[in-house]
Amino acid sequence: MLVKDRMNSPAVTITPEIPFQDALKLMREKGYRRLPVVNRSGELVGIVSERDLLYATPSPASSLSVWELNYLLSQLQVREIMTKHVITTTLDTPIEDAAEVLATRKIGGMPVVDENNYVLGVITETDIFKAMVEMLAMRQNGVRLTLDVPERMGVLGELGTSIAQLGGNIVGVGAYDSPTPNHRRLLVKVQGVTKAQLVDLLDNLGDHVIEAREVGQPEMALA
Repeated sequence: MLVKDRMNSPAVTITPEIPFQDALKLMREKGYRRLPVVNRSGELVGIVSERDLLYATPSPASSLSVWELNYLLSQLQVREIMTKHVITTTLDTPIEDAAEVLATRKIGGMPVVDENNYVLGVITETDIFKAMVEMLAMRQNGVRLTLDVPERMGVLGELGTSIAQLGGNIVGVGAYDSPTPNHRRLLVKVQGVTKAQLVDLLDNLGDHVIEAREVGQPEMALA
């Protein structure tokens, strides 16, 4: 899965000359937390976040009158607030690489640009979370297994073959570090077999079952 498969496109962009208040209004109307800033040629020149705009709002303790504050805000342009050194990604970047950049840099999203620095879209942490939900088949019924397995060649193939012979189908899989040296943790979603059948199978294979639970489609708290 690549960035181009999950990014929001076309991107909503603004120009440096847009008043701060208009940018904030656009963000709130569209539900965005950040907007790429482009020049008249469409090239990326900066990015502005909702936090940047809110920090630009004068403190309630200001001694200026309401009229003076409104005048100052009406004169404030995005160019005076935006971040000029923008962290970007490309269409063909693997989704996990984009996720690592967001986590390492502690940012919520970044523009997707082409070789000429034109904005093609935006990838956000929410897009990454949705991709993870799909890869782990969280919205599908089945048995959710957490396994601790030796880190050797063919382990996943053996597991998949054994589950298929039992009549099951792996619909989601993920891997992460194990506290046990030379082992990996696997998170597997299986359909077509019961939890009891899988636990018996895995015990015979010698794979350590950390957790096994039958799960249904989770209820969505929000639409």
